[in-house]
Amino acid sequence: MNALDTALWVVAPYVALTVFALGHVWRYRYDRFGWTTRSSQMYESRLLRAGSPLFHFGLLLVILGHVGGLVVPKGWTEAAGVSETAYHVTAVVLGTLAGVATVGGLAILVYRRRTVGPVFTATTRNDKLMYAVLALTLALGLAATVVANVLGGGYDYRTTISPWFRSIFFFRPEGELMAGAPPLFRLHALSALVLFAIWPFTRLVHALTAPVGYLTRPYIVYRSRDDRRGLAEPRRGWEPTR
Repeated sequence: MNALDTALWVVAPYVALTVFALGHVWRYRYDRFGWTTRSSQMYESRLLRAGSPLFHFGLLLVILGHVGGLVVPKGWTEAAGVSETAYHVTAVVLGTLAGVATVGGLAILVYRRRTVGPVFTATTRNDKLMYAVLALTLALGLAATVVANVLGGGYDYRTTISPWFRSIFFFRPEGELMAGAPPLFRLHALSALVLFAIWPFTRLVHALTAPVGYLTRPYIVYRSRDDRRGLAEPRRGWEPTR
């Protein structure tokens, strides 16, 4: 393995993961109020209702597919009775559908952000960089799946890319496995590393936020300035406090 491969598949993953972790700590400490998606729903909702669910649900399936393919060893699925053929067909079909849905949803969101004046005005350079890297990562992942497994003869990434991915977290990186992977898979992995490196400094931080506080926060009391009561009985939870 040459020096370039060592830099790309041994050093770069640790750099990206370090920036990802420390960047979130920094962002939470110094920009806690900026930890938000900066929602633009008030400016336009029709395209948002179409693109956002398509993108988010498609991305959820993509993430689950990556977890199953990269984290779960091949021997485990075989021990569970899942044949290589069944796994391959399921992964390709679901992965392609999820990829198309995610890319389609992202295309709608980017189109909305570019064509709706107030939304475009609220778009920062940081947002543009994030959308470009995210779109590139998704497009390369979808292209790798289609070219290798639909148009080509198939590629078993669980014998090369998956062991390389797991070896990083065991601190025994096997960069030579990734160095021999097809070009589209390597480009997809590199773009993903860039995405993780810029993640803490973009609106993507909202993906790591859970509304846990809503479970324990006190009720919100709405008070009206009008002392007159309407004819209809108020709904439960909306009764006047006095």
